[in-house]
Amino acid sequence: MRITDIQRCEVRPGRLVEWTLSPATVAVATGLPEDSRPPAYIQESHIRTARSVREDGLFVPTWLGTAFDLPGPADLDALQEALRAWTVRHETLRSGFRWAGEELRRFTLDAADVSLRREEAGDFPDADDLVRHLQDRFDTVADALRWPNLIYTAVVRDDGASVYMAFDHSNVDAYSLHRIPAEIHELYAAARAGTEPDSPAPAASYVDFCEIERADADGIDGRHAIVGRWREFIRRCDGTLPGFPVDLGLEPGGPLPRQQMLCEPLVDADGAAAFEAYCRPYGGSQVGLLAATALIVQELGGQSVYRTVVPFHTRVRSRWSDSVGWYVGGAPIEVPVGRAPGFPDALRAVRAELQANRPLSRMPLARVLSLLGSDFRPTSPDLYSIVSYVDARTIPGAERWAEQKAHGLLRVSYGDQVCVWVNRLHEGLWLASRYPDTDVAGKNLRLYVERLRDHIASVAHGSLPAVS
Repeated sequence: MRITDIQRCEVRPGRLVEWTLSPATVAVATGLPEDSRPPAYIQESHIRTARSVREDGLFVPTWLGTAFDLPGPADLDALQEALRAWTVRHETLRSGFRWAGEELRRFTLDAADVSLRREEAGDFPDADDLVRHLQDRFDTVADALRWPNLIYTAVVRDDGASVYMAFDHSNVDAYSLHRIPAEIHELYAAARAGTEPDSPAPAASYVDFCEIERADADGIDGRHAIVGRWREFIRRCDGTLPGFPVDLGLEPGGPLPRQQMLCEPLVDADGAAAFEAYCRPYGGSQVGLLAATALIVQELGGQSVYRTVVPFHTRVRSRWSDSVGWYVGGAPIEVPVGRAPGFPDALRAVRAELQANRPLSRMPLARVLSLLGSDFRPTSPDLYSIVSYVDARTIPGAERWAEQKAHGLLRVSYGDQVCVWVNRLHEGLWLASRYPDTDVAGKNLRLYVERLRDHIASVAHGSLPAVS
C-alpha cells in the first residue's frame, strides 16, 4: 500500500456518503461507567500532546486513514453492514477516553450498542473541492480531543465506489491501515451475498493489550537497565531525542512550521529484490536502509555519529497480528560514520545496534521519559524523527492493492521533525516523507532521497563490494 496524503491518492469526483457513529451510540457512551483498562502510554502521550499544542493555540490534525476502491455498482446497505461489522470486530474503535481531572479514564461500548449513521453529503463534480471537503471533515471528526474520532466515507460513481476512512492516531498504526482493504472487501462481499464472512470472530483486543503492556511498564522504576540505557542515549543527544541530522532551515525557538510531503517510488521490484539479497546477511532491507541513511546524512550534515530512534511493532505474540491498534515502540541506535566507512561497515554497525537495542522498543518510551524526570514539554506531535521500513507484501490482500488503488493516508500539517516511511510492495520500494516546509529542508530531503536511490541502485547494479 502506497503511503501518501489525500491530495495525492487519486481522488475522483462523485456522490459523497458519510458514516459516523450514530447519536444513539454516542448517547449510550455518555452514560457508560469507567472501563478499568487504562490507556496505553503511547495513547496517553498522544492525547496529552494534542491538548498541550491546542492550548498553545495551534490545531495540529493527527489522523491516519486508508483509501481503496470497491467494484460497482455500489451497494451502500451492504457497505454499511460491512463497516459496522468491522468496527465491532476491533474493540479499540468502540472505546474512548474522558478526562477526570488530570487523569484519562477509558469507557468501552458493548458491540450491540454500536450503530452507524449514514448521511448524504452531496455531489462533488470537482475532485479538488472533494479533497478539500474530505480533509476538513477528517480534521473535524478524527480528532484526538473528541470522541467518536473516526469517520468512514464513500465516493459513489456508476462504475463503483472509492472508500476513504480516517481515524485519530490513538486507535491505529500503519499496519492496522494496511489490513483494512482486505477485511472490508471480505465483509462487503459477505453482506452482498447474505453469507457469513470467512473470519467473523472478534480480533484480539488492543484494549486488552494496553492493560497488559501498561502493567508491565508500571513494574519498572528509574533504576531499571532500560531506563539507564535511554538516559545515556539522551545525554549523548544533548538532553533531547534525535532529529534528522541535516539542516532543515528552522529558526531556534520559532513557531512550529508547516510541513510538506514527498512521496514517490524508490526502485522497482527487481531493484528491491537485489537490495534485499545484498543486505540479507546483515538482517535485510531495514538494516540496509538505515546504513545508507547513516552514510547519506553524514555527507549532508557532517555528524560523526548517526543517532536515531527506530520504530518497531510491539505485536510480539501472534494473537495481536489481526488486531487494530497502535502497536509501536522505538529503539535507539548510534552508528559511527565519522571515518568514512563503506556500506558494508555501516551494515555491520547497524546490525549490531539493532541486535543490542531492539528489546528496548518493548518498553513504552513515554514511561521511560517519565522515570527520567526529564522536562520534555511536547511542542510537536513528534518527539523525534524516524526512518521506518516495512515489508508489506505478506499482508493479506497486498497483491491486489494496485488494482484497488489502495493507499495509506497521512495528514500533513505542522511539525519540526522529519519522518520517512519506506514500504516494500510487490511493485518495488515506495518512499513517503513529511518534513518542515522550508526551502532548505526541501532541498536536503530531495538530496537524501536521490542519494538513497543511488545507494540502492549501486547494489542492484553490482557496483558495491560483496558483504562478507
